[in-house]
Formats: sequence, structure tokens, C-alpha cells
Amino acid sequence: MAKKTFYITTTAPYVNADPHIGFALEIVQADVLARFNRLIGAKVAFGFGTDEHGLKIYRKALEAKKDPLQYCKEFSSRFDDLKKTLNLSTTHFIRTTDEAHMKAAQELWRRCFKNGDIYKKNYKTKYCVGCELEKTDSELNAGKCPIHPNLVIEIIEEENYFFKFSKYQKRLLQLYEDHPDFVVPDYRLDEIEAFVKSGLEDFSVSRLKNKMPWGVPVPDDPDHVMYVWFDALVFYISTLGWPDEKGDYSIFWPGMQVAGKDNLRQQSAIWQAMLMSAGLPNSTQIFIHGFITSNGQKMSKSLGNVVDPFKLVKKYGTDAVRYYLLKEIPPADDGDFSYRRMDEVYNSDLANELGNLVSRLTTLAEKDEIKTIGNWQLTIDNRTKELFNSFQFNLILELIWKEIKALNKAIDDFAPWKKSPEERKDFLLQCFKTLKSISYNLQPFLPETSEKILKVIKGKVKKIAPLFPRLTPSPSQIYTI
Repeated sequence: MAKKTFYITTTAPYVNADPHIGFALEIVQADVLARFNRLIGAKVAFGFGTDEHGLKIYRKALEAKKDPLQYCKEFSSRFDDLKKTLNLSTTHFIRTTDEAHMKAAQELWRRCFKNGDIYKKNYKTKYCVGCELEKTDSELNAGKCPIHPNLVIEIIEEENYFFKFSKYQKRLLQLYEDHPDFVVPDYRLDEIEAFVKSGLEDFSVSRLKNKMPWGVPVPDDPDHVMYVWFDALVFYISTLGWPDEKGDYSIFWPGMQVAGKDNLRQQSAIWQAMLMSAGLPNSTQIFIHGFITSNGQKMSKSLGNVVDPFKLVKKYGTDAVRYYLLKEIPPADDGDFSYRRMDEVYNSDLANELGNLVSRLTTLAEKDEIKTIGNWQLTIDNRTKELFNSFQFNLILELIWKEIKALNKAIDDFAPWKKSPEERKDFLLQCFKTLKSISYNLQPFLPETSEKILKVIKGKVKKIAPLFPRLTPSPSQIYTI
């Protein structure tokens, strides 16, 4: 029997600024799903990469007085650094400026063009450079993009190639009907269905090279480069080596995507129509998450209120940051970040409950020279699997923390420090069996912490160094964000 495979990918973030906590949320969520599927025996591919073309990036490079490719290289490396900083189990990484990706984008263009779905016409439209999307009047608030209200809506008027998006209305609706969990959560599926039912308009897929030269060249037309979204979406399969259909692409595609709610239309409608046009399988599922807010306002590079994940990890540690993102931010809705709340969660959940539990058990066990049994069988229970399948990361962590609290209470009630070594032994062995189960279930969420615990309680138990040293902020500390 062939081994089950699982492919998951994030979106490809723009490299017009350093990574922020919003993308950290997305890629940590994807990492949890990748690690969980490995845990249940699947062969996993986990891809991400960087989106490096388009008007926004071109202008940023000009502002910095740098060659666009060099500008992209500097910022792309920062996103690649997230792999180590957030302890990601990624297997594939690609930049949209890589030759392999550009060839893939051109091949997809050729297939869509051959099928009669790409044509040329003159047009005039309103355009948000922040979104890199055309905007209708109904999508604007007082003439401003609600996502990028600080940017001026621009008018584009030129001859471009267009993609016959309108042709795929019925097929997209059929896709949603046949796969009721294609977009999760279900209200996002309702949202995209309503958008498609309202009627689809063909959209521009090229820009004149003499106005905006930074893009993938359009095949057989030196005067045009590809519109950034057409180019970038191909990343989902170029990451797997497509158009070579004999390698990883044949093993792992189709796969699932994790994206923010501002990417709903692009991932679940535009990209799916492009795949249909090119004669390729559609994605299996798209999980849409919300935004991380600060005082109720979306964090974004353009608004200048971002939180740096590198600085967070430096202060709190990788697993503490992962824990906050997965427990405190609702998986599919908006959630808020604050340093005050980060400190509270760190001290209460991680230092006091998990850290203290492991410390007190290993201290007692070392003193009594306890040796654990090595053949305890560990599995993921069906309830946890169901919660993973519905992406309820916070609820899974709540269940795990109930076990942690219960084990702490059991220790307090039994008071092993008041008992003789003989009385303690069976109790401690049972505690370690429970702790091993807790650590096993924590692997997708806090992989470094889980590994440390499983290692120290294997065989003869040794006292462990504090997993999460308690934070002691000054009473006069001023919290921002």
C-alpha cells in the first residue's frame, strides 16, 4: 500500500519589508499541520517562498537605489531565516525570481493561452499598489482601499493581456459544491461562493514592460511582463518542480494552502481558475486565517505597526512565540497581540504550569534514581485528530493544558515529597507516563520543548534545567502594542 502523502504551503510573502508577526502566524499554523501529518505517518512536503515581482517591490527597490534583484535577495534571506527562528519543518523553498519558477510561470501562461483563455485589450482601472489588485468602487471606502488606507488609489490605462476569469464561474461553483470543505472555515467558503455567483470579470495578467519592467517576461511578447499575481500563484507548483511532472510534483500535488483572509479571492478563485485553464488538478483545501491586530487595527508593513518575530523569539524563545500564536490567536479569526498578554501567558502557562511540572517531577525522580519504562505506546486520540482536521489549534492546546493542570494537582494532592522513596516510585512512574503522553501531543506545537522533555525522561531521569525561566519585568515597565 502506497504511503499517504501530504503537501502544505503558505502564501508567498512580498519582500518589500522584513517579515512580520502576521506571516509568522501563517507559517507556524502550516508547520503545525505538517508536523501533525508526519506524526500520523504521512510523507510530508512543506513549501514556502518569496514573491519578488510587481510594482510595489519595483518602487521600493528604486527608493532604496538598489537593483531590484539585489533588493529582493536581501529581503528574501530574512524570510528564509524564519525556518531556524521559528523552528519550521519546511522541505521546499523557492523565490519567484528563481529561473525554475519563471519557466514554470511561462509554461502555465502558454497552456492558458493555448486554451484561448488569455487575450489582449485596452483597459482603464483603479489599482491599489499595496494589494497589487484592481479595485471596483464598491471595494473602496471614500476612495481608499480599506486594507491600505494610507495609499493613493492609482489609475492604470494601457493595453494588457487578460485572463478569461468569467469563463470559469460555473466550474468554480461546481468545485465548491462538490467539496464543501474546500475553503475553511465555512463562512469563508460562503464568502467566495457569493463573490463568484455575483459574476466574474476578466482580469489583467500583464503590464507594459516600458512602464513596469520588473516581472516575468510574457512568452513571445517582449513588450509585456506578467502581472504579479499570475506569476506568484504558480509558486504553489513551481516549488515542487513543475512543469517536470515526474518528481515531487507527481508525488505531492494537489495539496492544501494556508492563507490570510485578504488572499481569499486569489487562492480559492483566481488560482483555481488558472489551474482549470491549464488542465491541472485543483488544490485539495484552503485554510483561511485572520489578521493579528493591535488596538483593533490590522498590522501591516504599510501602516508601520508590525511586530518583529525575530525580536519576539530573542526575548521569549521560539516555543513561547509559537505557543502564543497558536493558543491566543483564534485559528480562523482576528486576534490581538500585546506584550503584556505575552508576558502573562508565558509566566502562567509555560513557566508556572508546564515548566514547573517538568522541573518538580525530574527533581524528585533524580533524587530517587527513577528509571522510566521505555515501551509506553503513544497515539493521537480521535478527538485531537478531529480538532486538527478542523484547524482548532487553540482547543487542542486547551485539552493538553487541562492534562498539565490535572497532573500538577495530582502531585499537590499526593505530596510525594512527604512520602518514602518506595511510596513515590509507582506514583512517579505513572506521572511520567502521563507526561510522556503530554509531550508527544505537544510535538506539533512546541517541538523543541517536547524533544527536551522526551529526552530527559527516557531511561534514568535527570533533573532538567528550567524550560521557561520565569519573566520578572520591572513594575515600571511600559508596555506597547
